[in-house]
Order: sequence, then C-alpha cells, then structure tokens
Amino acid sequence: MENMLIDFNNLNINQLSFNSEFEKKVRIFLEEWTSEGETVKVQTSGSTGAPKIFGIEKKKMINSAVMTCNFLGLKEGNVALLCLPVEYISGKMMVVRSMERKLRLIISEPSLHPVENLDQEVDFCAMTPLQVENSLDKLHLIKNLIIGGATVSESLKNKILQLNLKSSNRIFETYGMSETLSHIGLKQLMPEPEEYFTVFENVSISLDERGCLTIFAPNVNAEMLATNDLVEIKNDKQFKFLGRIDNVINSGGAKIFPEALEALIKKEVPNEAIFIGLPDESLGQKLILIIEGNQSDDVVDKVSEISFEKNFHKPKEIIFINKIPRTPNGKVSRMELYKLINENS
Repeated sequence: MENMLIDFNNLNINQLSFNSEFEKKVRIFLEEWTSEGETVKVQTSGSTGAPKIFGIEKKKMINSAVMTCNFLGLKEGNVALLCLPVEYISGKMMVVRSMERKLRLIISEPSLHPVENLDQEVDFCAMTPLQVENSLDKLHLIKNLIIGGATVSESLKNKILQLNLKSSNRIFETYGMSETLSHIGLKQLMPEPEEYFTVFENVSISLDERGCLTIFAPNVNAEMLATNDLVEIKNDKQFKFLGRIDNVINSGGAKIFPEALEALIKKEVPNEAIFIGLPDESLGQKLILIIEGNQSDDVVDKVSEISFEKNFHKPKEIIFINKIPRTPNGKVSRMELYKLINENS
C-alpha cells in the first residue's frame, strides 16, 4: 500500500483520506491540534516509571519545532517522514514540525522496518535506534536523520560509519524527554562524529549538587528541569552524558555507571547488553551482565578480552536472555529486566 502524503503548505483535513489505523490516529491528533483548546494530550513512554498522560501547550510545541527546524535548516516544501507513534511526544512533534515549517509529510506505519518501501529522498526523519538498525540500507535516502528514544549503541554507530554516506547525509543523536517536548539538543554522529551534545538556542544547562544535568528551556517549559542524568559539562552549550544516577550500581563501595560499560561491550558485541546490580551480602550489589540472544561462548570470550578501566568493572556473571523487556516505544525497561533476573536468580 502506498504511503499517505500530507502537504502542510496546502492543508485541508477534510479532503484527505485517512485509511489505516495509524493514519486515523494522525487525523485525531490534527483535529485536536486545530481545535480551540490551548493544549494537547501526550503520553510518556514509561521507561522510568508508570506511563502518564499530561497536557502540553501548543504554543510551546511550536517553539520546540522552530528550534529543531532552525538547527537543521529545514525549509518550506522539504519532505519529512513520520514513522513514530503519535501517542508519544516524538511522533506528535514530527507532525508539529511539519506544520510549522510547511513540510510535505509522508505517513509510514511505525514498525521495526519503517523505510522498507521508501523509494525517494526525504529531507528529514526521526527514528528509534532499533528502527535505524533495520534501515541501514536506506539511510542514504535521508538527508537529516535524528535518532531518539534510547541511547545509540557503539555497534550501531560503527555500522552507520561503515556506510560511507555522503557528507550531505547528516545523522544526529537527540537528548531530551517528554517534559522538554522531545529534545533540547543534538549530537552529530555523521559525517563528523561528536562526543558532546549541543543544546539549542535559549536553552541553559548546569549541574546540581549530585552532578546531574539541570535544564532551563523557557520556550518549552517554564520550570527549571532537574534530570537524573550524570553529565560532564564542557561549556554553556555542550555536555557529555555519563549515565543515569538511578542506574548507578554500588558494588563494594565503588560507583559503577552501567551505560559507560555497555558502550564498551557494544564496541565488541553486536547483541543488546545491559549491566544490572543484583543484591549481594558482601558487595551490596553484584555486577551482572545481561546479553540478549542465545548462549554463546564466542560472545563470552569477546567480553573477557575487553580491557576494562577498573577490575571491578568486569561482570561477576554473564546471563543470556532470549528477549530483554522493552517499553511500548522500544526503550529497554531496566526495571522489568531487574525484576525478571532478580526473581529467577
């Protein structure tokens, strides 16, 4: 079935045919957006707690859209591709950016293979890492790709670099959350890989007493936002993500950032790999490595050959699991994984 196209330079909702279930959800959002209400309802992903639904001001969503479109240099008439669920802020914001910049928006059913049938160049698209993983053969058709919803693994970064895309193909990792209306900063992965996220105009960043990032982005949220993300700040516009404070594992008195160790593992191992801390009488928490996939001596050997900075960074145990639990929008659910492993250990 051919993908639907909405031209926001010449929009008349009543003249469009919304056929699939996903297209109907897009229509519902467009009707909500064009209604007299000042807010729209958005659902959180539930990756760090129970999913919530809350109202967001349309004006602030427009401000967020302007920041992203300006950063990427998107122009009226450019073609964008929507392949994310419109229940979440990520999908809604793709529609709002298209409206704000009068883009032509291709509607593609959200799936793990969202660009399988894409046969034309698009100027802008947003995907999750899992979607990108399954779309490597079509990335040359996307001029500006932003990847969000979960951290981009080292193995995926390597796969992207090996594609030898043109310098005109730009790929970015996003940083943000529902409260910042999608993202407030981007980090380039292609053509020049960057180490630090760069925040948008009118966004201020600082550290709290825990070493976690605080964000003040008055265009999208009037409050100072405290995150649980441990970061290193380079200057007033750039920061490097180290890990979430609630994921920190305390083993034998040493603080371990699982995300940093996972990045090391994923340079050598293609499987999804997650570190958790299980209760341990002598250490407090025992460092366990969970690997998605079948038991593999080859993978175990690769992990044992990794040069960890500290001896206590080596996992005390490696557990293979058929499927790592994920939230509905594809993020790893560390809470569910912890429960699953703790109950079975």
